[in-house]
Amino acid sequence: MYSLALVVLASLAAAPALASKPDSVPDWVRTAAQQKLPQYSNETNAVVLLDDITYTVAPDGSAVEHQRKVIKILRPQGREEGIVGVPFDKDAKIISMHVWSIGPDGHEYAVKDNEMTELGYPGQGNFFVDLKVRVASPPGRDPGGIVAYECEQRSHPYLTEKTWFFQDDIPRLNQSFTLELPPGFTHGTVWAHSKELPAVDLEHQRWRWEMKQVPAIDLDHVVLRPSELALAGRMTVHYAGPGITAATEGSWQSIGEWYQNLSKDRLAATPEIAAKAKELAGDKTDFYDKTEAIAEFVQKQVRYFVVELGIGGHQPHYAGDIFRNRYGDCKDKATLLSAMLSTVGVHGTLVMVDSRRGVVDPDAPSIVGNHMIAAIEIPKGYTSSKLRSVITTKTGRRYLIFDPTWEKTAFGQLEHNLQGGYGVLIEGSESQLIQFPVLSPELNSIRRTASFELQPDGSLKGAVTEKRFGDVSEHRRDLYLTGDAKEQTQFLDRVLGQDFTNFTVSDFKVQNAEALNKDFTTSYSISADRFGKPMGPLLMVRPRVLGSEDLYIDHKKRNDVPVNLDQTMLEQDDYSIQLPPGYAVDEIPDPIKLDLGFASYESTSSVKDNILHYTRTYTVREVTLPADKYPDLQKLAGIIAADEQRSAVLKKQ
Repeated sequence: MYSLALVVLASLAAAPALASKPDSVPDWVRTAAQQKLPQYSNETNAVVLLDDITYTVAPDGSAVEHQRKVIKILRPQGREEGIVGVPFDKDAKIISMHVWSIGPDGHEYAVKDNEMTELGYPGQGNFFVDLKVRVASPPGRDPGGIVAYECEQRSHPYLTEKTWFFQDDIPRLNQSFTLELPPGFTHGTVWAHSKELPAVDLEHQRWRWEMKQVPAIDLDHVVLRPSELALAGRMTVHYAGPGITAATEGSWQSIGEWYQNLSKDRLAATPEIAAKAKELAGDKTDFYDKTEAIAEFVQKQVRYFVVELGIGGHQPHYAGDIFRNRYGDCKDKATLLSAMLSTVGVHGTLVMVDSRRGVVDPDAPSIVGNHMIAAIEIPKGYTSSKLRSVITTKTGRRYLIFDPTWEKTAFGQLEHNLQGGYGVLIEGSESQLIQFPVLSPELNSIRRTASFELQPDGSLKGAVTEKRFGDVSEHRRDLYLTGDAKEQTQFLDRVLGQDFTNFTVSDFKVQNAEALNKDFTTSYSISADRFGKPMGPLLMVRPRVLGSEDLYIDHKKRNDVPVNLDQTMLEQDDYSIQLPPGYAVDEIPDPIKLDLGFASYESTSSVKDNILHYTRTYTVREVTLPADKYPDLQKLAGIIAADEQRSAVLKKQ
């Protein structure tokens, strides 16, 4: 599963500019264009003046969506907002589409049908889909210009819900959503990241929701931010009626039941699948051991590749086909894993999620999401310290949550961006929303140890060992498994160049790059010139020799945007520096100890037997913070930055 927005953006980037002949625009466009605008910031690129959507459902469940939209360009950077792109496929056909514009000089244009372009997406990268985009690039898209379009599209929804996304990265002045249902149909709404608004009853099974002056979600200059979709307001309408079998009733259980009906026959294991699972499990009897062997096969030996045609955006392929072809997307890999496990007596199922924490809102049941992972039921009474990403459902059943698509996350753990988020466990009538655990910082760790010798001229030499475990090892594992020697050398030079001006590295070794449940270990010898700074009889030296932790904090007010710390983490440094003959420590940095609850930091410098010893521990315990915690984060960042630059003073005796 993936976001259609990615396809639209890729298509818009390739859209050609048009040179349409002047024509007149509809009155509703002129009316919208004449509105007086509120005072927007100087960084506002464009504004939606009007966005009216009417969603009409037929008795057979098919639907027609009619949309009118008017946008005003405010800055040169807003020209892209005036490119019109409407995605479609065989199940969502465009009935009609008209595009107009009014240039800053008042000239009116109508884009002709033959001036619109249809762009496809098959065969690019890891995707093969039947999605296309009809694109128009009207003239007049300059500051002060207006772009408008009217589109009608017929679709056959795969389930009875429709989501109205009424907030994004530009402000919206006037917008509405109208629902039209056949006689005998009922509906309900759920709201995410917004208070619920009452509908205007237009009678005869018609309802309208209206909004004015919806602010933009502006994250352009916000550091440590969540995704835009995790903050933007949306409303999902669920409806049901006579003869409609895919009604989701606005509950997580009904969504799970719908998806199980869609996918259950795809999870059937073939004899070939059973034989491979038996081979992988071998004579293993321990639950962890046999499930790990099968999970790692799907994780590493089934290539990620997307083939989505029509309902294939939601429905997985048959497990037998996935196994035979050795490729599939996220839902395919989770499906194959469940099928293989079933043949060795282990129950697995699917979990609908979004790879961006916060997008799946517990108060707004819907299929909004872009990813699929697996849940593996743990036998009653079974325990193992290797099972870390474990949840317990309302029924008391325990599951290990695992993503076979995430190739560098060890079995038993869950990638950091899903931790603390939500997903829909697909278990028929027991389907439910589950929250994923936030894993211990010790399971995502960096541990550096090193011994150095400092010379009177300030040069330094020593041996360094670094051990990484969890997601903080992902990039480096990938680099040393798939990167070439030049890429590896450039990376190491860039990392060490943050702490040393002139250095050489020798005896570089890598261990456990493929073993995800073992520490990824690098070791090397290093020589660095001018590490210590001579100042007459004094020699200044930094106890924190290497390894920098930059929180990328700014000094702006956070307002109401929550803080995304990305991942829990434990970072520990332990360095010893043998002092040069004839020198003694005259001054060392004071110890630091700060515990803010969500994170802590402490460091200590000490001297014994002419050896300067430095230790520090940095721990992040939470992944999301409320906006009012940002000042604490700024304080933490300042303390870390200062500590990393503090010096000890050595004095020649």
